[in-house]
Amino acid sequence: MKAEIISVGTELLLGTTINSDAADVALLLSEYGINVYWQTVVGDNPGRVIEAVRRAKERADIIITTGGLGPTCDDLTKNAIAEAFGLKLVLNEGEEKWLRGLWRERHYTSLEITPNNLQQVMLPEGSTPLRNDWGTAPGCVLEAGGVMVIMLPGPPREIRPMLEHRVRPILAGLSDGVIASHTIHFFGIGESEMEYELRDYMNSLTNPTLAPYAKNAECLVRVTASAPTPAGAEAMMAPVIERVTGMFGSLAYGMDTPSLAEFTTKLLIERGLTLATAESCTGGELAKSVTDIPGASAALKGGVVVYTNEAKSRLLGVPEELIAAKGPVSYEVAVELARRVRELMGSDFGIGITGLAGPDGDGVHEVGTVFISLADAGHVWVREKRLAQRGRQQVRLYACQHAFDMLRRRVCGLEITEEAR
Repeated sequence: MKAEIISVGTELLLGTTINSDAADVALLLSEYGINVYWQTVVGDNPGRVIEAVRRAKERADIIITTGGLGPTCDDLTKNAIAEAFGLKLVLNEGEEKWLRGLWRERHYTSLEITPNNLQQVMLPEGSTPLRNDWGTAPGCVLEAGGVMVIMLPGPPREIRPMLEHRVRPILAGLSDGVIASHTIHFFGIGESEMEYELRDYMNSLTNPTLAPYAKNAECLVRVTASAPTPAGAEAMMAPVIERVTGMFGSLAYGMDTPSLAEFTTKLLIERGLTLATAESCTGGELAKSVTDIPGASAALKGGVVVYTNEAKSRLLGVPEELIAAKGPVSYEVAVELARRVRELMGSDFGIGITGLAGPDGDGVHEVGTVFISLADAGHVWVREKRLAQRGRQQVRLYACQHAFDMLRRRVCGLEITEEAR
């Protein structure tokens, strides 16, 4: 099936709002093997929205619109769709009753609901409402002229639960069988290199299929299968998953996990192990990534941000003469950060990060140089990375990712690669 996503909102064209809705919709459609061939962004202009819908209905099997369902004068998506398909807008009595009840619950008892709010429950004739329990504007689904149209609100806090609880069942009902997928996560390889290694195998597959992509300083491979039953889909995917993970070995770290940070933190929790952190250029982001995970207090003993030379010496006892001789951005200082914070906190592991996030260098190392260290009771490992051209935030992100990768490798008994000398 071919799908088109139409995102309505002038703010999307101006760049003041990032169009995360389209990404969320596309990801869900991909889970059901529905190909998004086109994404259209159009401003709050009736004529241009109608034109976009008319063009989409000539080439797509499914149209999903986001935005333009609210109570203001520029919320005109339903009007445009009704016009494009030659339909009338009619008051949906069920949604009207729900909206009036919601109005009363929100302490508007002394006010009569305004006509512009009622426009939210004016839906194209023949459509089925999709209750929006996270906002006030219901979505709806319509089938006309051999095309399915799903209209959804724009705010991410509304569309994301709507996709999960309202749209997912619709997509699941489009096939007699099931479509299932798993995502394999990798760290330490680029998307282009991964795609090159997978290309021949990927092109040989029709069901299941493989789709590699990059996200948040890591790479992912989505494996998707279509089968009559969930068990059948899982059986089809199992050998493909085994082959893909076998091709890349320890670069694969998990499946269907939100992030490397969460995977590693949960690994520590499951095994009863603890961590302490000493951060310079990352400014506490490593510790924050751990504490974002529920139950992290079982794994994180504590952390310190030692941004200056003085802090490194006063808080952790790193010798001033060592810093003066080797520099704060050095293999030797990184070793001391990890070793001393582990001893200070009494944890199983210590992580130290020191580097140059930019824009200024230190006259010795290039911007983007980072030393990431991991200490246990018997050894300290250090990675020296060159992360130039990535910008301050990306340098910090990649430094944290390397720290988590080193930690998960140590916990899993894998080789810690790229040790600095």
